[in-house]
Amino acid sequence: MRAPTALILMGPTASGKSALALALARRFPVEIISVDSAQVFRGMDIGTAKPDSEVRARFPHHLIDLVTPEESYSVARFRDDAIDAMAHIVSSGKTPLLVGGTMLYFKALLEGLSDLPKAVPEIRAEIDAFAAKNGWPAAHAELARADPQTAARLRTTDAQRIQRAIEVYRVSGRPLSALLTEKNRRLPPYAFLSLGILPSDRACLHERISARFDAMLAAGLEDEVIRLQKTWHLSLKLPSMRCVGYRQVWEALEGLYPRAEIRDRGICATRQLAKRQITWMVNTLRPEIFDCLDPGFADKVATRVEKTIRRRSAVPDGAIPFPNHS
Repeated sequence: MRAPTALILMGPTASGKSALALALARRFPVEIISVDSAQVFRGMDIGTAKPDSEVRARFPHHLIDLVTPEESYSVARFRDDAIDAMAHIVSSGKTPLLVGGTMLYFKALLEGLSDLPKAVPEIRAEIDAFAAKNGWPAAHAELARADPQTAARLRTTDAQRIQRAIEVYRVSGRPLSALLTEKNRRLPPYAFLSLGILPSDRACLHERISARFDAMLAAGLEDEVIRLQKTWHLSLKLPSMRCVGYRQVWEALEGLYPRAEIRDRGICATRQLAKRQITWMVNTLRPEIFDCLDPGFADKVATRVEKTIRRRSAVPDGAIPFPNHS
């Protein structure tokens, strides 16, 4: 039997993924699966550019609003949830369209996951206590002695990943870098078409990032963070509050710097995020790239999708509607 088609659309933040996904959903029988590590959190709507209820009612989205901001959401859980969502979509006669910018999630789906030890709260507490006393750079130095390869790719302030790498070493006795090479290769039974969108002019992406962050502030991002603080027991140690935008607002509200600096700090952090996303996409995931600044790029992507669906589904020409947008 021919493997069902699954479409992947990836790109840096503010590159236009969501708009393109909706354009594809208007043309083809697809359902959207969010590949976004921030949109899984309930109540975090403005700062994650989450599609509103009207859009989601017309175009179903999966893997949005799964957990509270107090909880964590792992790569392994994403992979399981995505595979379940894909099976549901295919069973309904449609094609999964996975859209987002969390490149680690895409990598886990396309390449499989390593069998890593589960979290041990007691060991995490020991690591946290050490970091509280000595600082995360000191914990990073400890990691460097046990697992120099992993330490080399982590910033000295990346608390979550440093903690996990040290935990894995203490639990298993083996470096995380070694375990990651022993991947579980049981891959989802789909024929993936991986497409990436990337601006040919990085300055234009920076302009889009600035405009988008300004729009988030105007829509009430600060009020959203305050509301989250009142609704749940949160801290900057949680993955939800380390998301770009939320962290900068939180720190300003805590008086770590003037609130007037939120915009510049938020835009700077978003640019850094986009740079990391582009590096992952181009060097590791390597999708087919389309220039999102090309006026006709949406039609070019749609044409590529149409050909793939027809070829893999043996659908005759003209059987899939392909209307022009006015």
